[in-house]
Amino acid sequence: MTRSKSRSWLWSLALATAALPAAASSWTVPVDVVDSTGGLAARFTGTFKHEIAFVETTAGEALVLDAGAHAIYAINSARSQLKEIVHVGGEPGHLLKPTAFTLSPNDIVAVVDAPTGYDRLQYFGADGTFLNGFYVPNRLGSRVTVGPIVLNGIGSLQFTGQTFFVSAPQNGSLMMEVGTDGRAIRSLGTLRPTGQEGDAGVHALLNIGIPLIDPLGGFYFVFQTGPPMFRKYDADGHLIFERHIEGAELDASLSALPTTWPPRPPGDDAIPYSSPLVRSAAVDQSGRLWISLTVPYTYVYDGSGEKIRVVQFRAGGTIVSPSSLFFARRDRLLVTPGCYVFSSR
Repeated sequence: MTRSKSRSWLWSLALATAALPAAASSWTVPVDVVDSTGGLAARFTGTFKHEIAFVETTAGEALVLDAGAHAIYAINSARSQLKEIVHVGGEPGHLLKPTAFTLSPNDIVAVVDAPTGYDRLQYFGADGTFLNGFYVPNRLGSRVTVGPIVLNGIGSLQFTGQTFFVSAPQNGSLMMEVGTDGRAIRSLGTLRPTGQEGDAGVHALLNIGIPLIDPLGGFYFVFQTGPPMFRKYDADGHLIFERHIEGAELDASLSALPTTWPPRPPGDDAIPYSSPLVRSAAVDQSGRLWISLTVPYTYVYDGSGEKIRVVQFRAGGTIVSPSSLFFARRDRLLVTPGCYVFSSR
């Protein structure tokens, strides 16, 4: 757990125990168990402490963000050599406490870290050359992180090569577009109704999510906390549709979601917490949305928002629950933990 340097602390939701009714889908999609087709060699993955991103450049080179080592590693296209290209440190061009990572279509790497407790966004060439960086405004103060969720700050990131998209519920919208100079360009997506609008902290908590760029146009936003759902927006930020994420695999988790929170006294700066139901998400080259759940299943949706697959990933006889997804050329899906490769067909 990362605490802010101010008085912010985690506020227990132990009193929030009211149950939601189970939300089973009207029809069941069979589970498709997919076996790994490869991945990085054990001599490489054995050196990583906590890999949270595994991507591939247009030249075929693999890049891995190791949050445990506060570093980025490059593995050549032949997968025979590993090199650390961005090193640990708080100074510009280095990393400290990274949480979000993305690779743009033009092979620029962007990372969010927090060397002083506040979110810093930096971007690099694929060889680790430092290009620029800036601190991202957050009106609620320094970052607080619990497990896979950043409660107050940037936990997910997308980069077109020209502008960044970050989750920004604490600033009043689902997503914020930011230029390479650090200036906010626009806000996208109205916060969803939560019934907790009177408590800004809980309302923002239930609007934390993952912004995603659809290669066929527009954006997705996948909510990670509260009742799981996603929205599709066009390129101008207009809502196209909204879908709930439902399935038999999620029924027990949905029933356990909190629906009430104990009141807090005026001026209380505690930050509320609720366990997420979504770990990661990504959009493939065909515009299909893949959502990795905190239970070991991944749901796949077509461009109209209909669920078409339920997937489990298996490597070495063990089911892998993806913490990151990246779609590479030739219908390959790159996954952490483990830096495995699967077919995305």
